[in-house]
Order: sequence, then structure tokens, then C-alpha cells
Amino acid sequence: MENPKHGGHKLDRELWRLALPMILSNLSTPLLGMVDTAMVGHLSHPYYLGAVALGGTIFSFLYWGFGFLRMGTTGLTAQAYGKNDPLQINATLARALLLAFTLAALLLALQRPVGELALQLLEASPQVQLHTQTYYSIRILSAPATLANYVCIGWFIGLQNTRIPLFLLTLVNLLNVIFDYVFVWVLHWQVAGVALASVAAEYLGLVLGLILAARHWRRFRRPCRRTILDLRHLGRLFAINVNLMLRTLLLLFAFAFFTAQSAQLGDVVLAANSILLNLQSFMAYTLDGFAHAAEAMVGNALGRRDISRLRRTIHRAGLWSAAFAVSFSLIYALVGHWIVRLLTGLEPVRAIAVEFLPFAVILPLISFWSFVLDGVFIGMTRAREMRDVLIVSVLLYLPLWWWLHRLDNQGLWLAFTGFMTIRTLGMEIQRRRILRRLVGLDKG
Repeated sequence: MENPKHGGHKLDRELWRLALPMILSNLSTPLLGMVDTAMVGHLSHPYYLGAVALGGTIFSFLYWGFGFLRMGTTGLTAQAYGKNDPLQINATLARALLLAFTLAALLLALQRPVGELALQLLEASPQVQLHTQTYYSIRILSAPATLANYVCIGWFIGLQNTRIPLFLLTLVNLLNVIFDYVFVWVLHWQVAGVALASVAAEYLGLVLGLILAARHWRRFRRPCRRTILDLRHLGRLFAINVNLMLRTLLLLFAFAFFTAQSAQLGDVVLAANSILLNLQSFMAYTLDGFAHAAEAMVGNALGRRDISRLRRTIHRAGLWSAAFAVSFSLIYALVGHWIVRLLTGLEPVRAIAVEFLPFAVILPLISFWSFVLDGVFIGMTRAREMRDVLIVSVLLYLPLWWWLHRLDNQGLWLAFTGFMTIRTLGMEIQRRRILRRLVGLDKG
């Protein structure tokens, strides 16, 4: 029998081998958001910052809303890898890329009505609306590259190779920062420059990602067209991705609702809240490194029918995520006001951000377990349960905000904190139910 202590150390090493590259690459994404914020936060008017915040919210729906392409690809690839099924490993990549380019083409065809609807829903001042429209019209052009990049990254994570996603994500974000500086500060393109920087970086990343995927494709058995278009596998891919899409859209709706209500409270509040959300995103992207590792390890364990290893993986990923969450809360409590000063030179924005900084301090402690369980559920391809948790969370979030909205920004933050709490509790309830069922099947 394996020594529990030795087994824990072995799992920790494997977890860190997968998680560390993803932590490093994930950190570059919120850092990019902070760079975007800093680039426009030091321009002459707060409406530039508000426009980038609203534009980012729109593309949280349009691009992050298609994040199911990465999640679904990871779960299916990890399970095929655990079953030692090289044919389905490559077929999963081909099916997911086909779906990604189809969805991107649809998104480009509908870009005008989608953009008009988004701008109507996210009400803001006329200046913010004008610059947000500019941002949207440019950033939408990166749709094919962004969605295909999701698939490539998900495929590599499923193969328990997180070094390539580290390389790709870091490169894309580094190029984005460089283009940000050139377009915003050298060429003075303001909000348009921020959007164009993202487009250029995404396409360069796609070219490299496809080259690396083609090299790994040759290691496995090449599927024929009939295998790729197999209706049973396509049906499973479709069912998983539809539920993941609904789950992701509901989650992003919660964040977009928060941003939209911030805009209703004025440009200064909108800018301050976007800074605090950047702090939450920085923490979330870090903890997502453990979630990504859990996706690969849990999917692999499930493919091998090793339920004991699956449970131990969840436990170790949760312990490390908890340690990081506590660290982030302490950092934000001690030096959060200095971070705010770095992100904007506008004193009214600074004052509001510092006033509501305590919410950024407590959110890591409330939300970290839901991030871990996201990875666990993705590895098990339990998308329906993830969807159900978000439905309940949003249905309770909206009346909670209505009850508290007379408190203005404080009520908004209290409602958002309540939403994150409900989500964490819901995920934990589902985790216990799923594991009881898996243990029962394993014994049977």
C-alpha cells in the first residue's frame, strides 16, 4: 500500500509541475489588464479608463464566453490521454478547432447587431460610449485567433503539458504590452491603440500555437475525416460545450452586471471598481493554475478509473489554493492602497478604490474553493452541474442586489460578495454528490 505521506508529496510534485507554468502564464493575463488600465488611467480623462473597462466587459462575454472551447477540450483530451487512446486525442483537437472557427465566423457575421446590443445594455456617459464603440469595432477582428488559441491551449493542458501554454500565453501578453506602449503612448491612438494591440498579439500567437500543435499531432495516430465527424463524439462535444457555454455566460453576466451598475453610479465609480476587479482577477488567474492542473490530473485519473487518486488530487489542489488565497488577502490588506496608486493618477478614482478595498481583501477567502472545483468538474466533464450552480447563484444574486441597491456602491459590492459565496457553497454541494456517486460505481 502507498504511504499516504509519500503519496501526498508525489501528488504535490505533479501538481506543481503542471500548475507552476499555468500560474506564471495566468499572471500575465491580469497583468495585461493592469497594463491596459495603467496606459489609459494616466491619460487626461477618466472616460478613457471607463471605455476600456466597458470594452473589456463586452469581450468577456464574446471571448471569455467561448472559454468553454478550452475547458471542454482539456477535459476530453485528459480522459483520452488517461485511457491511452491516441486516436481520440488528435480527433478531439480537430473537432474543437472546427467548432472554434465555425463560431468565430458566426461571431464576425453578427458583429454589428451584437455590438449595438452590448452598447445599449452597458449604459454609460456619451464619451465612454463613443470610445467603447471604437474599441469594439477593432477588437472583434481577433475572434478567429482568440477562439482557436483557446482550443490549442486546452489540448496541451489535457496532454499534461503546461509549458507550451505558458510559452504561448506569455508571448501573446508580452506582445500585447509592447503594442500597447507603441500604439497608445508613441502613436497616441488612445483606446483604439489598446484594442489593436490585442488583435495583433492574438494572431501572432495563433500562428505559433498551430505550428506547435502540428508538431505534437504527429506523435499520435492521425484520425480520418470519418472519425473526426463521428456523430457520437460530436454529440458529446456539443453537449459538454453547450453546458459550459451557459455556465460561462452566466458567470460573465454576473461580472458584466456589476460593471453596468458601476457605470450607472458614474465614471469615477466605474473606474474605481474596475481597478478593484483587476485585483480579484489577478488572484483568480493565479489560483486558476491549480485549477488547470486539477483539470489534467482529475481527467487522467477518471480515464484510468483511479477514484482514490482523483480524491487526493482534489484535496492537495485545495490546500495549495487556500494558502495562496490567504496570501493574496494579506497582500491586499497591507499594500492594496499602494497598488491602487500605481494603477491610476486620478485622485477621485483613488479615493473610491481605497474606500472599497476591504471587499478585494475578503473575496479571495470566499471564492478560492470555487476556482479549484471549476478545474475538478472540467476534468470530470461535469458541465451540467457547473451550469446548474451558476443558474442558482445568478437567480439569488439579482434579488440580493435589488434589496441592497439603495446603499449604492456598498450595496453593489455586498451583493457581488454574496454571489461569490453562494457559488462556492453550490460547487461544494455538487462535489460531494458527484464523488459519492463515483465511489459507489467504483465499488460496484
